[in-house]
Parts: sequence; C-alpha cells; structure tokens
Amino acid sequence: MQTNLAPEFKGTPDGQAAEAILRKCVHCGFCTATCPTYQLLGDELDGPRGRIYLMKQVLEGATPTRSTQQHLDRCLTCRNCESTCPSGVDYGHLVDIGRKIVDAKVPRPASEQAVRWLLKEGLPSPLFGPAMKLGQMLRPLLPATLKNKVPAPQNAGAWPTRTHARKVLMLAGCVQPAMMPNINRATARVLDAAGIQTVVEGQAGCCGAVRFHLNDQDGGKAQMRANIAAWWPHVEAGVEAIVMNASGCGVTVKEYGHILRDEPEWGAKAARISALTRDLSELLPELVPVLKNQVKGGPKLAFHPPCTLQHGQQLKGGVEQHLGALGFDISVARNEAHLCCGSAGTYSVLNPDIAYTLRDRKLGHLDELQAQTIVSANIGCITHLQSGTSTPVRHWVEVLDAALA
Repeated sequence: MQTNLAPEFKGTPDGQAAEAILRKCVHCGFCTATCPTYQLLGDELDGPRGRIYLMKQVLEGATPTRSTQQHLDRCLTCRNCESTCPSGVDYGHLVDIGRKIVDAKVPRPASEQAVRWLLKEGLPSPLFGPAMKLGQMLRPLLPATLKNKVPAPQNAGAWPTRTHARKVLMLAGCVQPAMMPNINRATARVLDAAGIQTVVEGQAGCCGAVRFHLNDQDGGKAQMRANIAAWWPHVEAGVEAIVMNASGCGVTVKEYGHILRDEPEWGAKAARISALTRDLSELLPELVPVLKNQVKGGPKLAFHPPCTLQHGQQLKGGVEQHLGALGFDISVARNEAHLCCGSAGTYSVLNPDIAYTLRDRKLGHLDELQAQTIVSANIGCITHLQSGTSTPVRHWVEVLDAALA
C-alpha cells in the first residue's frame, strides 16, 4: 500500500511505525472474512481493511470525523485479522496508533468521556475490591446489566505454604483478585503440586492494558514502568518466568518491549520482561508428566480460546492438547472457535449490543458440545460468557486444581 504521510506525521515514531505497517497491506480482504464486526454489521468500514483505509487517510492529512472514531471504536482489537493476514500486517499496533491520533482530533461527547474515565480510573483502583464486595452483597437487587459484571462470591481456598527452589512471578491482576480470586489461588496450588513456587510482587499492579486501550497511553505506560521496576529485583535474582493466567494481561506484558522500545531507561528492561513472560498454558508441557498421576478426572469441558491467547499471543491448541493428555474430555466449538466472544476488555461496556450478540453466538456454538463446564483462559471472557448461560464457566486451571484435590 503506497503512503504519503502528512508533514505532521513524517519522521515521528508513530508515523514511521504506521507507514511500515501500512506498506505491508496488499488490499486482499482476507481479513474481512474473519472479522467479527464485519460479519455482524456488513460494513467495509467495520472490518480491518476499511479501518486501515480510514487510518491511512488520516495519516495522509484527511480530517477525521466522529464517524471515523466510531468505526475504530467498534473494532474489538481481537487481532483475528492478524492470524488471517498472509502479508503479516501488524493491525493491532496500527489501530493503537490510529485511535490515539483520531482521539486527539475528534472530541468525544461528555457522556462517553465520563464512562471511559470511570473505566480507566476505576478498574485499576485499590477501591475496586471494596466496590466489588459491595456489589456482590447487593447482587440480587442489581439490574441485569450490572449483575452481568458482578460474579457471585466464591471460596478461593488456601494459598500453598510450601517453598520450592523453582520460583515464578505471577501478576495478580487489577480486577481478578476481587472478582474471581480462586483463579490465582488455583494457579498457585497447581504449580505447587508440580514443585514450583508462585510469588506475587505486591508493588506490581495493573498491566496497563485498560488505560492504554482507552487511549490513555501515557497512563498505561506509567503502569508498565511501575511493574517493571517492581519485578526487576526478582528478575535479577533469577526468577524463571513471569506467569500470566489472564491472557489479556499476558499479551500486553509480552508487548512491553515493543511499547517502551524508544525509551532509553526502560527499553532493554521492558524487552527482558516480555521475554520472561509466559501464559500459564505454556507451562503445561512440563506440568503434564508431573501431574498426570495426580489427576482424578473431571467434567466434560468445552474450551473457549480467548482472542488474546490464540491471536494476540498466537498460542493455539495447547490447552486442549495438554488437558487432554491429563485425561480431560475437552473440545472447542466446531464452528467459529476463532471468533471473539465479545468481551474484549472494556468493549462489552462500551459497545454492549455488539458484545452481547457475539456472546450469544459463541454460547450457541459451545452449547452444541453438551459440556458440563465451559473453560477459558481470561477473566473477561469468563465473566462475559457466564452472564449468558447457566452452564458453569471457569478458568481451565480451576478445573485442573479441583481434579488434583
């Protein structure tokens, strides 16, 4: 794709990065076939190719409009298009640049600004935990839209107390400890059973994804730097890996090196952090032989692979393969297993109509498997899917933990 950047973008880091990505695009349109919003809305501008044209026009000097902003907003950033693209177009990074530029030029309505501010300030806040507890106490009285975002309280069980020579760091996450604390504790127990100690650094907070993808990129980067600083002593002490049990956080931390690459003080450290980061499923190959004789069986499982796992991190098939090797009856939907469930971080709050349509479509395919439990690998997907079904939806590590008990 030929480009002719406007003077304001020539020679800038964002301009150079965007131009390099745009020039890989060959207009083939393969991406539209796997784009959830294009499939639902049927508008070329609500598919990757159309959005690429919109961003190209803005980078070449066209004035973006409210319509431009809305088409970019409706992108789930599921990155399915990246898995489909034969030319290696780095669409996820391009849309981050495009949204940043468009938001700087197109004012949002006050109501939208308020919701976005509440999300980026509220979700990573220390007050989120107490607010979630209050919401759980009042859950029976909440309207359906709020109840969907407030999971029922759960008994998280005990954190293992044994020490091991092998140690990994784990990011607790900003919302997971309050919403579904059993995920972190189940992770620690499963790793403990395999002789690995899980360490949580209390000074590490939100991965930065919430702010970054709500176009507070400076705020997101500040959170990333804070995490790097908190983790660095553990890195210097020789920690094996930084384990992520929320694939949305994992894909972000794996990109710290890219996002902070131009910062002299942080670039090299960020790259090291990204290199050490592993999704929990990436540990499964070495866990299987150790845990196989300890597994006591479990329910029939339907697995929903999050977009941040299969497209963002390009990790496909591992959970199914290795849980199957542990004796679980697990399968993915026969249709559209590659498509987004509609959660997409804060997307289900900002674009509920599309999000819930995609949720119901996904659940319809999963229901065909007649599983006793749906499992996934990201708290956003788990919460979103659970809001539309009576079938239990859990993190796969919770099911493995229960089978070891």
